[in-house]
Amino acid sequence: MALSTEESGRLAALLSEQNERVTTRWTEIVTSSLRGRLSQAELRRQVQDLHRAIVATGEQGSIDLSADHATELRAALSELSRGRARQGFSATETTISVFALKDVLAELVQEAGGTSALTDFVAFSKLVDDMGLYTFESFVRTRESLIADQAEQLLELSTPVVKLWEGVVAVPLVGTLDSARAQVVMERLLQTLVDTGSPYAIIDITGVPAVDTQVAQHILKTVVAARLMGADCIISGIRPQIAQTIVALGIEFGDIATKASLADALRHVLRLTGVETARRQPRRGI
Repeated sequence: MALSTEESGRLAALLSEQNERVTTRWTEIVTSSLRGRLSQAELRRQVQDLHRAIVATGEQGSIDLSADHATELRAALSELSRGRARQGFSATETTISVFALKDVLAELVQEAGGTSALTDFVAFSKLVDDMGLYTFESFVRTRESLIADQAEQLLELSTPVVKLWEGVVAVPLVGTLDSARAQVVMERLLQTLVDTGSPYAIIDITGVPAVDTQVAQHILKTVVAARLMGADCIISGIRPQIAQTIVALGIEFGDIATKASLADALRHVLRLTGVETARRQPRRGI
Protein backbone atom coordinates (compact mmCIF):
# COMPACT_ATOMS: atom_id res chain seq x y z
CA MET A 1 0.00 0.00 0.00
CA ALA A 2 1.70 3.20 -1.19
CA LEU A 3 0.92 6.50 0.48
CA SER A 4 0.04 9.48 -1.66
CA THR A 5 2.48 12.37 -1.80
CA GLU A 6 0.31 14.39 0.61
CA GLU A 7 -0.04 11.52 3.07
CA SER A 8 3.67 10.79 2.88
CA GLY A 9 4.45 14.42 3.60
CA ARG A 10 2.14 14.51 6.61
CA LEU A 11 3.64 11.29 7.97
CA ALA A 12 7.21 12.54 7.51
CA ALA A 13 6.34 15.86 9.17
CA LEU A 14 4.61 14.13 12.09
CA LEU A 15 7.54 11.80 12.73
CA SER A 16 10.08 14.63 12.40
CA GLU A 17 8.24 16.98 14.78
CA GLN A 18 7.85 14.22 17.39
CA ASN A 19 11.24 12.64 16.76
CA GLU A 20 12.30 12.01 20.36
CA ARG A 21 8.85 11.01 21.52
CA VAL A 22 8.35 8.57 18.64
CA THR A 23 11.67 6.78 19.12
CA THR A 24 11.28 6.61 22.90
CA ARG A 25 7.70 5.31 22.80
CA TRP A 26 8.44 2.93 19.93
CA THR A 27 11.43 1.52 21.83
CA GLU A 28 9.35 1.04 24.99
CA ILE A 29 6.67 -0.94 23.17
CA VAL A 30 9.17 -3.22 21.43
CA THR A 31 11.17 -3.71 24.64
CA SER A 32 8.14 -5.18 26.40
CA SER A 33 7.61 -7.67 23.55
CA LEU A 34 11.24 -8.84 23.49
CA ARG A 35 11.44 -9.33 27.28
CA GLY A 36 14.99 -8.08 27.66
CA ARG A 37 16.54 -10.25 24.93
CA LEU A 38 18.04 -7.17 23.28
CA SER A 39 19.80 -4.27 24.97
CA GLN A 40 17.99 -0.95 25.21
CA ALA A 41 20.78 0.83 23.34
CA GLU A 42 20.77 -1.65 20.43
CA LEU A 43 16.99 -1.60 20.18
CA ARG A 44 16.88 2.20 20.20
CA ARG A 45 19.49 2.33 17.43
CA GLN A 46 17.36 0.01 15.27
CA VAL A 47 14.25 2.10 15.89
CA GLN A 48 16.12 5.29 15.03
CA ASP A 49 17.37 3.76 11.77
CA LEU A 50 13.82 2.82 10.76
CA HIS A 51 12.48 6.23 11.83
CA ARG A 52 15.15 8.03 9.83
CA ALA A 53 14.51 5.89 6.74
CA ILE A 54 10.74 6.48 6.84
CA VAL A 55 11.17 10.26 7.17
CA ALA A 56 13.78 10.40 4.40
CA THR A 57 11.57 8.40 2.04
CA GLY A 58 8.50 10.52 2.83
CA GLU A 59 10.39 13.74 2.15
CA GLN A 60 11.33 12.51 -1.33
CA GLY A 61 7.77 11.70 -2.41
CA SER A 62 5.19 8.96 -2.07
CA ILE A 63 6.25 6.23 0.39
CA ASP A 64 6.15 3.05 -1.68
CA LEU A 65 8.43 0.13 -0.78
CA SER A 66 8.75 -0.76 -4.46
CA ALA A 67 9.86 2.75 -5.48
CA ASP A 68 13.45 3.58 -6.35
CA HIS A 69 13.68 6.31 -3.72
CA ALA A 70 12.65 3.80 -0.99
CA THR A 71 16.03 2.05 -1.13
CA GLU A 72 17.06 3.32 2.30
CA LEU A 73 13.80 2.12 3.88
CA ARG A 74 14.08 -1.34 2.31
CA ALA A 75 17.70 -1.57 3.45
CA ALA A 76 16.76 -0.66 7.03
CA LEU A 77 14.00 -3.29 7.12
CA SER A 78 16.30 -5.93 5.59
CA GLU A 79 19.08 -5.13 8.06
CA LEU A 80 16.65 -5.50 10.95
CA SER A 81 15.49 -8.87 9.61
CA ARG A 82 19.00 -10.21 9.01
CA GLY A 83 20.23 -9.12 12.43
CA ARG A 84 17.28 -10.65 14.26
CA ALA A 85 17.51 -13.92 12.30
CA ARG A 86 21.20 -14.31 13.18
CA GLN A 87 20.49 -13.52 16.84
CA GLY A 88 17.89 -16.28 17.07
CA PHE A 89 14.73 -14.20 17.27
CA SER A 90 11.49 -15.53 15.78
CA ALA A 91 9.73 -14.04 12.78
CA THR A 92 6.90 -12.87 15.07
CA GLU A 93 9.28 -11.05 17.41
CA THR A 94 10.91 -9.37 14.42
CA THR A 95 7.72 -8.16 12.73
CA ILE A 96 6.26 -6.95 16.03
CA SER A 97 9.12 -4.47 16.16
CA VAL A 98 7.69 -2.91 13.01
CA PHE A 99 4.01 -3.24 13.85
CA ALA A 100 4.64 -1.42 17.16
CA LEU A 101 4.84 1.79 15.14
CA LYS A 102 1.04 1.57 14.74
CA ASP A 103 0.52 2.16 18.46
CA VAL A 104 2.76 5.22 18.36
CA LEU A 105 1.01 6.64 15.29
CA ALA A 106 -2.41 6.04 16.86
CA GLU A 107 -1.45 8.16 19.86
CA LEU A 108 -0.02 10.97 17.70
CA VAL A 109 -2.91 11.07 15.24
CA GLN A 110 -5.47 11.04 18.04
CA GLU A 111 -3.79 14.00 19.71
CA ALA A 112 -3.48 15.90 16.43
CA GLY A 113 -7.18 15.44 15.70
CA GLY A 114 -8.68 17.06 12.61
CA THR A 115 -11.06 15.82 9.95
CA SER A 116 -8.39 13.73 8.21
CA ALA A 117 -7.11 12.02 11.38
CA LEU A 118 -8.95 8.74 10.83
CA THR A 119 -8.14 8.65 7.12
CA ASP A 120 -4.46 9.32 7.80
CA PHE A 121 -4.26 6.61 10.47
CA VAL A 122 -5.83 4.01 8.15
CA ALA A 123 -3.35 4.91 5.40
CA PHE A 124 -0.40 4.91 7.82
CA SER A 125 -1.51 1.53 9.19
CA LYS A 126 -1.57 -0.02 5.72
CA LEU A 127 1.97 1.25 5.13
CA VAL A 128 3.15 -0.30 8.41
CA ASP A 129 1.48 -3.57 7.37
CA ASP A 130 3.47 -3.54 4.13
CA MET A 131 6.65 -2.84 6.07
CA GLY A 132 5.88 -5.74 8.39
CA LEU A 133 5.28 -8.12 5.49
CA TYR A 134 8.52 -7.00 3.83
CA THR A 135 10.35 -7.59 7.11
CA PHE A 136 8.81 -11.05 7.46
CA GLU A 137 9.82 -12.06 3.92
CA SER A 138 13.37 -10.79 4.46
CA PHE A 139 13.55 -12.67 7.75
CA VAL A 140 12.43 -15.94 6.10
CA ARG A 141 14.98 -15.58 3.30
CA THR A 142 17.76 -14.95 5.80
CA ARG A 143 16.72 -17.87 8.00
CA GLU A 144 16.58 -20.22 5.00
CA SER A 145 20.05 -19.09 3.96
CA LEU A 146 21.39 -19.67 7.47
CA ILE A 147 19.85 -23.14 7.61
CA ALA A 148 21.34 -24.04 4.23
CA ASP A 149 24.80 -22.83 5.33
CA GLN A 150 24.57 -24.77 8.60
CA ALA A 151 23.45 -27.92 6.78
CA GLU A 152 26.44 -27.63 4.45
CA GLN A 153 28.80 -27.14 7.40
CA LEU A 154 27.33 -30.17 9.17
CA LEU A 155 27.82 -32.26 6.04
CA GLU A 156 31.48 -31.27 5.90
CA LEU A 157 31.98 -31.95 9.61
CA SER A 158 30.24 -35.33 9.41
CA THR A 159 32.39 -36.55 6.52
CA PRO A 160 36.04 -36.12 7.56
CA VAL A 161 38.84 -37.65 5.50
CA VAL A 162 41.85 -38.47 7.68
CA LYS A 163 45.35 -39.63 6.85
CA LEU A 164 46.12 -42.85 8.76
CA TRP A 165 49.50 -43.69 7.27
CA GLU A 166 51.73 -42.56 4.48
CA GLY A 167 49.71 -43.39 1.37
CA VAL A 168 46.62 -44.42 3.34
CA VAL A 169 43.55 -42.24 3.99
CA ALA A 170 40.29 -43.15 5.69
CA VAL A 171 36.69 -41.93 5.59
CA PRO A 172 34.91 -42.81 8.86
CA LEU A 173 31.18 -42.66 8.14
CA VAL A 174 28.72 -42.05 10.98
CA GLY A 175 24.94 -41.94 10.60
CA THR A 176 22.72 -42.36 7.58
CA LEU A 177 24.30 -42.03 4.14
CA ASP A 178 21.90 -40.26 1.78
CA SER A 179 22.50 -38.94 -1.74
CA ALA A 180 23.59 -35.45 -0.67
CA ARG A 181 26.03 -36.74 1.92
CA ALA A 182 27.35 -39.43 -0.44
CA GLN A 183 28.21 -36.71 -2.95
CA VAL A 184 30.12 -34.78 -0.29
CA VAL A 185 31.95 -37.96 0.76
CA MET A 186 32.97 -38.68 -2.82
CA GLU A 187 34.16 -35.12 -3.49
CA ARG A 188 36.18 -34.86 -0.28
CA LEU A 189 37.74 -38.31 -0.72
CA LEU A 190 38.75 -37.66 -4.32
CA GLN A 191 40.19 -34.25 -3.43
CA THR A 192 42.19 -35.78 -0.56
CA LEU A 193 43.52 -38.51 -2.86
CA VAL A 194 44.72 -35.82 -5.26
CA ASP A 195 46.25 -33.69 -2.49
CA THR A 196 48.06 -36.56 -0.74
CA GLY A 197 48.73 -38.86 -3.70
CA SER A 198 47.53 -41.79 -1.58
CA PRO A 199 47.04 -45.09 -3.44
CA TYR A 200 44.77 -46.58 -0.76
CA ALA A 201 41.55 -45.43 0.87
CA ILE A 202 39.60 -47.08 3.67
CA ILE A 203 35.85 -46.46 3.88
CA ASP A 204 34.83 -47.30 7.43
CA ILE A 205 31.09 -47.90 7.95
CA THR A 206 31.28 -48.88 11.63
CA GLY A 207 29.12 -45.88 12.53
CA VAL A 208 26.49 -46.54 9.85
CA PRO A 209 23.46 -48.01 11.65
CA ALA A 210 22.13 -49.99 8.69
CA VAL A 211 23.16 -50.78 5.14
CA ASP A 212 20.43 -51.05 2.53
CA THR A 213 20.56 -51.14 -1.25
CA GLN A 214 20.75 -47.35 -1.52
CA VAL A 215 23.63 -47.05 0.97
CA ALA A 216 25.48 -49.86 -0.78
CA GLN A 217 25.07 -48.14 -4.14
CA HIS A 218 26.50 -44.90 -2.72
CA ILE A 219 29.51 -46.77 -1.34
CA LEU A 220 30.09 -48.61 -4.62
CA LYS A 221 29.96 -45.36 -6.59
CA THR A 222 32.54 -43.85 -4.27
CA VAL A 223 34.81 -46.87 -4.71
CA VAL A 224 34.51 -46.72 -8.50
CA ALA A 225 35.29 -42.99 -8.50
CA ALA A 226 38.38 -43.58 -6.33
CA ARG A 227 39.56 -46.34 -8.67
CA LEU A 228 39.30 -43.97 -11.60
CA MET A 229 41.71 -41.76 -9.64
CA GLY A 230 44.10 -44.71 -9.31
CA ALA A 231 43.33 -45.61 -5.67
CA ASP A 232 42.11 -48.91 -4.25
CA CYS A 233 39.40 -48.88 -1.58
CA ILE A 234 38.86 -51.19 1.37
CA ILE A 235 35.55 -51.23 3.21
CA SER A 236 35.79 -51.79 6.95
CA GLY A 237 33.24 -52.05 9.74
CA ILE A 238 31.30 -55.02 8.33
CA ARG A 239 29.52 -56.17 11.47
CA PRO A 240 27.63 -59.50 11.58
CA GLN A 241 24.24 -57.80 11.29
CA ILE A 242 25.38 -55.77 8.28
CA ALA A 243 26.92 -58.87 6.67
CA GLN A 244 23.61 -60.73 7.03
CA THR A 245 21.70 -57.79 5.55
CA ILE A 246 24.06 -57.54 2.59
CA VAL A 247 23.68 -61.25 1.87
CA ALA A 248 19.89 -61.11 2.23
CA LEU A 249 19.66 -58.16 -0.17
CA GLY A 250 21.93 -59.87 -2.68
CA ILE A 251 24.36 -56.97 -2.76
CA GLU A 252 27.64 -57.80 -4.48
CA PHE A 253 30.81 -55.90 -3.61
CA GLY A 254 32.72 -57.85 -6.26
CA ASP A 255 36.48 -57.71 -5.82
CA ILE A 256 36.36 -54.94 -3.23
CA ALA A 257 38.20 -55.92 -0.06
CA THR A 258 36.08 -55.86 3.10
CA LYS A 259 37.22 -56.09 6.71
CA ALA A 260 35.49 -56.36 10.05
CA SER A 261 37.28 -53.41 11.66
CA LEU A 262 39.29 -50.34 10.77
CA ALA A 263 42.38 -51.91 12.38
CA ASP A 264 42.06 -55.00 10.19
CA ALA A 265 41.70 -52.81 7.12
CA LEU A 266 44.80 -50.80 8.02
CA ARG A 267 46.83 -53.98 8.59
CA HIS A 268 45.63 -55.28 5.22
CA VAL A 269 46.77 -52.12 3.46
CA LEU A 270 50.13 -52.12 5.23
CA ARG A 271 50.71 -55.71 4.10
CA LEU A 272 49.94 -54.67 0.54
CA THR A 273 52.52 -51.90 0.80
CA GLY A 274 55.14 -54.27 2.22
CA VAL A 275 55.09 -52.97 5.79
CA GLU A 276 55.45 -55.74 8.34
CA THR A 277 53.09 -55.60 11.33
CA ALA A 278 53.14 -57.70 14.46
CA ARG A 279 50.55 -58.10 17.17
CA ARG A 280 51.75 -57.04 20.58
CA GLN A 281 52.00 -60.05 22.90
CA PRO A 282 50.78 -59.63 26.49
CA ARG A 283 53.48 -59.81 29.15
CA ARG A 284 53.67 -63.05 31.06
CA GLY A 285 53.89 -62.93 34.79
CA ILE A 286 57.12 -64.08 36.36
